[in-house]
Amino acid sequence: MGIEDTLEKANIVLLDIEGTTTSISYVKETLFGFIRSNLEHYVKTHWNDAEFQEDLVVLKQQAHKDKINKVEGLIEIPDGSIAAVVKNVLWQMDLDRKTKALKQLQGHIMHEGYNNGELKGHMYPDVLPALKSWVSKGKKLYIYSSGSIEAQKLLFGHSEEGNILELFSGHFDTAVGGKTDTASYMNISNELNCRCQDVLFLTDVPKEARAAKSAGMEAVLVVREGNAPLSEEDKVSFSVISSFPMLSC
Repeated sequence: MGIEDTLEKANIVLLDIEGTTTSISYVKETLFGFIRSNLEHYVKTHWNDAEFQEDLVVLKQQAHKDKINKVEGLIEIPDGSIAAVVKNVLWQMDLDRKTKALKQLQGHIMHEGYNNGELKGHMYPDVLPALKSWVSKGKKLYIYSSGSIEAQKLLFGHSEEGNILELFSGHFDTAVGGKTDTASYMNISNELNCRCQDVLFLTDVPKEARAAKSAGMEAVLVVREGNAPLSEEDKVSFSVISSFPMLSC
């Protein structure tokens, strides 16, 4: 069955972001680069803000947990130490950690960048026309990303094409489970009150596609410039696309 037939059959399209709708380089270089460049200034200027103080509590809780678990390289956060906060966050980013504490602070820094116009969410040129086409055919669109729901909404709410959040019926992050865990996709279908068979998942990561397929969803692999190459087994196991197809009205 071709991708168009698979799309026609699906009632719901579940979308990854990084490497699927949006370039990996935008996330890794532009977004994370912005956070790194602005981290120290942000911490200093927002230190006494209630929102940052909440972020700080979660960062300290994570550091305490890491100490108990004897995580190698941990940078502890003594009371009142701006330098330690900055070093801890950069350490977590260097390890590409997905902790709630890190994602929460990153989301607040990105929020400032999007709001002041320094950041604009990247999308591949084929994405928006396809999304509009799918919605016009009655498909419901959802995002499932390792980035927080707040970060997802910032990207699509401040995209290069403007605010396109109205196209999405909802968002999921790793609160429903890890993206390579089959149970996560079952959790999503349960939350949507639908069968897994009714959902098509688009991602650039074969392990995620396999997890979704194991849950009963249809899965399609997306190839974009800069994505990790697919194995021959991946190409045989899944439909592969290099751009989002339009559906005829």
